[in-house]
Amino acid sequence: MQPIAIITILTFLVTLGFILWRPRNMNEAIPATAGAIIIILFGSVSMQDLLTITQTISDAAITIIATIAMAIVLESFGFFNWVAEKLAEKAKGSGIRLFWYVNLLCFFMTLFFNNDGSILIAIPILIMLLNNMGLKNHQKIPYLLSGGLIATASSAPIGVSNIVNLISLKIVDMSLYSQTAMMFVPATLGLLLLVCLLFLYFRKTLPKTVPTNVTGMTLPSYHPINQTAFGNSAKDRTRFMRNVLLFVFGVRCSLFIASYLGLPISTMAILGSLVLLGWRWAYLKIPPGDMLKKTPWYIILFAFSMYVIIYGLNNIGLSDWLIHVMSPMVSDNLLNTSVLMGVLLTVLSNIFNNHPALMIGTTTLTNMPLDAIELKVAYLANVIGSDMGALLLPMGTLATLMWMHIVRNGKVRVTWWDYIKVTIVVIPPTVIFTLVVLFYWVTWIFY
Repeated sequence: MQPIAIITILTFLVTLGFILWRPRNMNEAIPATAGAIIIILFGSVSMQDLLTITQTISDAAITIIATIAMAIVLESFGFFNWVAEKLAEKAKGSGIRLFWYVNLLCFFMTLFFNNDGSILIAIPILIMLLNNMGLKNHQKIPYLLSGGLIATASSAPIGVSNIVNLISLKIVDMSLYSQTAMMFVPATLGLLLLVCLLFLYFRKTLPKTVPTNVTGMTLPSYHPINQTAFGNSAKDRTRFMRNVLLFVFGVRCSLFIASYLGLPISTMAILGSLVLLGWRWAYLKIPPGDMLKKTPWYIILFAFSMYVIIYGLNNIGLSDWLIHVMSPMVSDNLLNTSVLMGVLLTVLSNIFNNHPALMIGTTTLTNMPLDAIELKVAYLANVIGSDMGALLLPMGTLATLMWMHIVRNGKVRVTWWDYIKVTIVVIPPTVIFTLVVLFYWVTWIFY
């Protein structure tokens, strides 16, 4: 093995180790950036490669940042505290009913925003709600763990809910509209199975009754909003929140229209976030300058750096080796293509984390002798493996690691074993079921 190949592999492994370890809560973008610099300095990635990488991830990165900006604006409006109050109201004192509403909330949060944003916003809200209800530690875990799993897995139905999915769409030259048409039904059915399995697992732990007197929860001290900004009645506040939600839904729909028309989806995402920023400025007198501070710009740096490292691995022959191993297994059999690629990405995601795993898998697909339909099915199977299968271990996704960190900061005791003893039961059947449904759904559409 050549020295440059050894350096590239060691850089990848050390970088991944620091991302998962995160000593002193180190931001994951720091080791990723350091690894990318080393890869570039030793020549595994050329300047022309960097230009290609920039062109590949730019639209996806801008879309995700714009979406997160919209989430920050909604937080300023007090939208999520309002949602928490509505959750308790809809539960009507039933712990079981609350379970289903919590998972429905996390599903829609990811579809409206993205998986990381859903974790960062929904989980603190749930912790606040459950603490307000006075539930015991073991009673909180079913809501928080199921919510975290559903929030992360819900990035599978539509590509726009996950930055790596968006980048991969660009690589396989697949439109967002086409991806959703082929993926939404299988992935949503998989999510339904997942939440049913979670309910069966937790049914004896869920409290039969929960308090209902949680209205008027205090907003965090840093929150810029004043409750009187909504008017003098709860009806005024509900009307305002409904209008905001309808607008965000309209922006989300515009992304698919843009993709269908062949327009950059980032354009619609930017316009939507700018309108919301202007709406907030007019309504709450908060200028948009705070977005520069609150928007997590490190996401772009992290995605770019990880892609540089993966590109370096690809340049030293990783894709060639995977092609040699996988091609005989997936050729001329669409069911094998779906199941085997999904299982491969599940394994890679839980070993390497789903971000680099999906990039490796997608880059490999483009160099395999697959026809157009096989390529699309293989890609979608990769997404299922990286978005759902990666949930088997806490280190499988950054969203899960963030979930673990947020839950512990919320004074809820959850160990890796608490997590794994649930996921080892619910994730494997969910992944296999979804991959098989993907095969039958695509076959029904195209044949």
